[in-house]
Amino acid sequence: MSVATFKYSAVDKSGARRRGDVKALTEQDAYRKLTIEGLTPIRLRAARSRRRPSSRISLTEISQFTYQLAVLMEARIPIADGLLSIAEQETNAKFRTLLIDVASSIQAGATITESLEPHRRVFGDVYVSTVNAAEKSGNMVSVLEMLAEMLEKQSEAVKQMRGALTYPAVVLIVLSSATLFLLVFVVPRFASMFEQRGVELPMLTRLLQAFGLSVRQWWWLYGIGIASAVVGGLAAWRSTQGRAIIDRMLHRTPVLRSVLIGLAVGRFARVFGVCLRSGLGLLESLEMAGQATGRPLLQRDATRLMNQVRGGNRLAEALRDCTYLPPFARRMIAAGEESAEMPRLCDVVSRHYEREVSHLTKNMATILEPLLIAVMTIVVLAVALAVFLPMWDMVGLVG
Repeated sequence: MSVATFKYSAVDKSGARRRGDVKALTEQDAYRKLTIEGLTPIRLRAARSRRRPSSRISLTEISQFTYQLAVLMEARIPIADGLLSIAEQETNAKFRTLLIDVASSIQAGATITESLEPHRRVFGDVYVSTVNAAEKSGNMVSVLEMLAEMLEKQSEAVKQMRGALTYPAVVLIVLSSATLFLLVFVVPRFASMFEQRGVELPMLTRLLQAFGLSVRQWWWLYGIGIASAVVGGLAAWRSTQGRAIIDRMLHRTPVLRSVLIGLAVGRFARVFGVCLRSGLGLLESLEMAGQATGRPLLQRDATRLMNQVRGGNRLAEALRDCTYLPPFARRMIAAGEESAEMPRLCDVVSRHYEREVSHLTKNMATILEPLLIAVMTIVVLAVALAVFLPMWDMVGLVG
């Protein structure tokens, strides 16, 4: 699949005007192709694509690109040519433009790291720093393969989490919508009917009636409150202190705690091993691994490890003070330092926790199902009592 289609108007050697399409990577490449065919371009413009280009670059796309680049480099194809050939097959317009820009930078004499640096936000600090170390050490192919595997594992973990949370989210949305409908439209109507017949409403019915009527009258105020809570939560998550507080709250949730720790430790160990294999130093590898987890609690432990190692302590000794890393991870990393096989044992740790997280996420629906059933039972019971308690009182008055 070509990169782009350009519509042209040109003059051939006989002076006749010709119109048509030409496929090329860039506008300059299109001019060159037309000139080789003996045409003199008069007008050239990119054809409009009917397909809406993607606005983001996913981990899966970066992983596939990294695998392809490793294969091309192993085949000793020039990097710039390899990047352009990958760009020709890329369907994401944003990623295709990025790859062409990186290839142009390499053709101009820049290194791979220098060409990736302007796109650090897309690839991430770990990716760029690891490529930089691999470029200096000369083991680029093996490091690219490890990076691709790491990104693929991260993408799979994200998909598993989304899949595991889909069922609870759908149930909660449906339950909340149905409950809100009952509270806003059903309960107040029944309560009004009971009041007209002289039935004294129980406290539960009065509370639900008041809530339903307030939602009907002040719905815009509830909307503003919910929107403010969402915006405030996002702002807190973006701030360092707020994210640390939210992270501590999430880690107190029974089921979620095990998943978050497994994801963070597995990613920490995998990134740590990849950085060490690429040629980065111990301190820089610890920093990269801590940042890659995205968990403030583990980042704090990584900083503590760096400070102690920088102060002259061995990593095995510094690991004893880590509160986030589980005992298994600490023992394996310490054993890796003793046997000088830390990258290999980091892979063992990452595979162990990746399997654990996969098992937890696959069974999350089973774990959460009793909790959801209990919540649904309580809500349905509360609404039913709010309606039936006055009805029983009314039957007693009639009798």
